[in-house]
Amino acid sequence: MPIAIAVTSADLVLPATDPHTPGAHVLTPPGEQDFPTALAETAGLLERHGHVIAVYPATTPRAHVQRLHAVRAMLESDRIALLSTSLPPLGAAVLVRQLRQLSVCDFSPGVLGAATRLLSHYIYAGALLGSAARTDRLPVPLPPVTGPRSAVSAPHAVLARPTAQLVPAGDRSGAAGLAGPQFATTLTYAAGRFDSAWVTGPLARQWQVQGVHPVPLPAQSPGWWHTPKLVEFAAAIHDASLLYQMVSSMRQEACHWCGFTLIGDRCAFCSAPVSTGRERPAIGGGHRKALAR
Repeated sequence: MPIAIAVTSADLVLPATDPHTPGAHVLTPPGEQDFPTALAETAGLLERHGHVIAVYPATTPRAHVQRLHAVRAMLESDRIALLSTSLPPLGAAVLVRQLRQLSVCDFSPGVLGAATRLLSHYIYAGALLGSAARTDRLPVPLPPVTGPRSAVSAPHAVLARPTAQLVPAGDRSGAAGLAGPQFATTLTYAAGRFDSAWVTGPLARQWQVQGVHPVPLPAQSPGWWHTPKLVEFAAAIHDASLLYQMVSSMRQEACHWCGFTLIGDRCAFCSAPVSTGRERPAIGGGHRKALAR
C-alpha cells in the first residue's frame, strides 16, 4: 500500500489526472467526530498504510490543528507527519495532488514528507481578483495600490507564491504581467463569481502552460482572498517522472533524532533540523536540468 496522504478538507483532494494517482484521506473535523473515533480513524490509516503524511493549510481552525497533534501524541506514533502549508487553497490542493502522485513511488516516508517543502517552492499560486480593494488583508506582503478609485476597483492579478506580486490585469487581449515559471507546467484554475478568460488566455499564453484544467472553487478560497469575485489558479509540474527526478536528485541523509531518511534541512516527522556543521542541500541545484523547458 502507498504511504497515506491525509488532509483536513475535501477541497484539498483534486481529481486525479492519471489512473495511477491514489486519493487522499479526509480527516473528520472535531465538530463532527469525538476524540476516540478520531483516534481509531488515524490508527486504521497507520495499520493499512504504515505511515501517514497529513497536510493542512496554515489557516486551518486552531481546534482542528490541536486535534491532529493530540491524536498523534495519544497514539505515540513517530509514523505520522503533520505538515502545514501557507499556499492559497487551490495551491495547497495542487501540492497534495503532487504528493499523491509521488506516494506510489519508491520514496521512503521521510523523503516524501520532506519533499512537501521542496515542491511548494515550484508552485505558482495566485488569483485574478475583481478589484484590489482588499489586497492589504491578504496574508502575503503586497505593495499598496495607489491612484484614482477607478484604478483600485479595476481587476488585479495577485501572485501569492513563490514570490508576492500584484499587477493590474488589463484587458483580455493584453499581456499578463505576473512573473511565471521557467519550466514546464500545467495550469489548474477555479472560477468564483468572475470571468476566467484572462486566466485561460493571456496568463496561460505568457506562462506557456502545457494544459489548462478547470476545477471547482475551494470553499476556503473566498475567505482566503477576501472576495468571492475571483478566479484562483496554480501552475505546477504535472509530469510525475519530473517530480520523481526532482525529489530523487536531492541529497538524502538520516535524521539524527528519529532516524528517518530526509532531504532538505528538517525532518517532516519529528521536526528536528539537520545536524549543525552539515552543508544545507541547495534547492534548485541538482534538479535544475529536469525542470528546463
